[in-house]
Amino acid sequence: MRITDLLKQEGILLNAAPANKAEAIEMLISLHDKCGSLNDVAAYKEGILKREEMGTTAIGMEIAIPHAKSEAVKAPALTAITVPEGVDYDAPDGNPCKLLFMIAATTDGDVHLEVLARMMQLLMDPEFTGGLKEAKTPEEFLAIIDAKETEKFPEEAAEEPEAPVAAAPVAEKAGPRVLAVTACPTGIAHTYMAAEALAKAGEAMGINIKVETNGSGGAKNVLTAEEIANCDGIIIAADKSVETARFDGKPVYSTKVADGIHKPEELINKIINGEAPIFHSDKKAQDVAVEDNESFGRKLYKHLMNGVSHMLPFVVAGGIFIAIAFLIDAAAGVKGGADFGSHTAAAAWFKTIGGYAFNFMLPLLAGFIAMSIADRPGLLVGFVGGWLASNGATFADPGAAATIPSGFLGALLAGFIGGWLMKQCMKLCEKMPRSLEGIKPVLVFPLAGLGIIGVMMCAVNPIMGVINNGLNNALISLNENNLGVLLGCILAGMMAIDMGGPFNKAAYVFGAGMLANATTTSDPTAAYQIMASVMIGGMVPPIAIALSTTFFKKLWTEDERKSGPVNYIMGLSFITEGAIPYAASYPLQVIPACIVGSAVAGGLSWLFKCTLMAPHGGIFVLPTIGNWLMYFVALAIGSLVGMLMLAVLKKPAKK
Repeated sequence: MRITDLLKQEGILLNAAPANKAEAIEMLISLHDKCGSLNDVAAYKEGILKREEMGTTAIGMEIAIPHAKSEAVKAPALTAITVPEGVDYDAPDGNPCKLLFMIAATTDGDVHLEVLARMMQLLMDPEFTGGLKEAKTPEEFLAIIDAKETEKFPEEAAEEPEAPVAAAPVAEKAGPRVLAVTACPTGIAHTYMAAEALAKAGEAMGINIKVETNGSGGAKNVLTAEEIANCDGIIIAADKSVETARFDGKPVYSTKVADGIHKPEELINKIINGEAPIFHSDKKAQDVAVEDNESFGRKLYKHLMNGVSHMLPFVVAGGIFIAIAFLIDAAAGVKGGADFGSHTAAAAWFKTIGGYAFNFMLPLLAGFIAMSIADRPGLLVGFVGGWLASNGATFADPGAAATIPSGFLGALLAGFIGGWLMKQCMKLCEKMPRSLEGIKPVLVFPLAGLGIIGVMMCAVNPIMGVINNGLNNALISLNENNLGVLLGCILAGMMAIDMGGPFNKAAYVFGAGMLANATTTSDPTAAYQIMASVMIGGMVPPIAIALSTTFFKKLWTEDERKSGPVNYIMGLSFITEGAIPYAASYPLQVIPACIVGSAVAGGLSWLFKCTLMAPHGGIFVLPTIGNWLMYFVALAIGSLVGMLMLAVLKKPAKK
């Protein structure tokens, strides 16, 4: 959704002169009311003020973006004011705000987060914000935004009828033609950061490059058959499988998405210098991984991330629904017990629906790991194996009436080993007569796969069930003996090692897996404490960097200082990737500081017995955090430790 779809001319007030923050908020709300966006002004205002109580929505650079998600909103909308003299909005950099946007979002979606993310990208350009501040009319204000959106998000412009004509001059640019595909497990930060880095590098090198992004909203800026046929080569910077059969016969260089962010020039040169190997696709496969230049560990990581990326939405949504059920029962005065979370009718509804979504976690994880290994025939193997892992079926008890589920560990085995066995089965079937080719995908592969995974999981479930049960008991024992602090430190520190890479994802998946098993254990406290330590570990790095750019300005360049305040929002939203540009520029200083800060926060979170029932969300899932006040204390201390370590490790920036 474009910003210009949400912002009307009557929702823009130029050259306003509010006396203070409260008056500025009133002006923005009155513009929403004038545009007919609200059905209850007072209720919407209450939502805005509650959000401001959690922390100012000023982001620095003379900009503020107050926002609220409320039932009082009829339809998503934006309003904006410019304040030439500035207004004190408690900005983190201490400067008055001269450009203010207010987002009104409905409760049936995450429009405010989508719009917020988009605006953050646009507002990082001082020339763009300067033009908005100097706009003379609402029409000019909207025109500036429309032009910048079209420039920043050309894939949207390509949907318009005029786009093919506008795109023609691009093909006339001199230099090699390079294509790229970027993708990360969650499809949010790394995907677009890599795409932007490659595009900027191509522009700086004078090379015409087009980048397709495989993000959470689907593929954008998709490469056409003609572009693929005429290009000099393709870069695949991805941490999950992407569709590559279309690149058959072309030079393709495959690498991790982080290289797209940190080494864009090097990747482009691989294509220009003819260093990329020719890719040969199996025409029968629709999604073939390019593995010629990848290590065994790298392949395992890509398969795992393919499962994690498909699993995450179910875990996050289901986990939050279950957390809401606990909150409803707690508010109703229920003190606990076996039916806690389903004692009242409303809580039971949330817990049941959330449980349905959560129950897909292990089948999805195993299913898409196996599919990444063995293509579509692996999907059945993984799904069934994941389900058998979740219920603990054995040869003696196929109905799993009295067995211990093998859980998360069993699902990993089902995905990796089941997928590999299915791939070997497919190779054996290549010797079958050609006349039977048509029945392979609908009869032979499903039957063989079901038999393989059924035998395998019934054999390993008893062993994995014992291991899984022992792990749960060990965690409970750690908690009872006050040794869980060490575990909290380790998991939180792992979240900051590579900020979205293998260590980060391993810690997160472990936390989500323990959360999934929490309701089946006698003492779920340890699982909730683990999830709390994991999330706080991911929140610290961006906040520590934001604090450092605010209070130790001499350590950073002017551009780094300007970008710093954005990390307050990213950190509080549990988006660790906000720290990546700084870690990439100063790895020996930033990464150790962030690891120590995150470890301190994770250990304190465990020490304070903070719990978290939701697997994502940052401050937006505040009601699901147990002992939330001390959780924020732990977050603040860890962030300050990270900031102070940066002050010690990093030298002042060169002018």
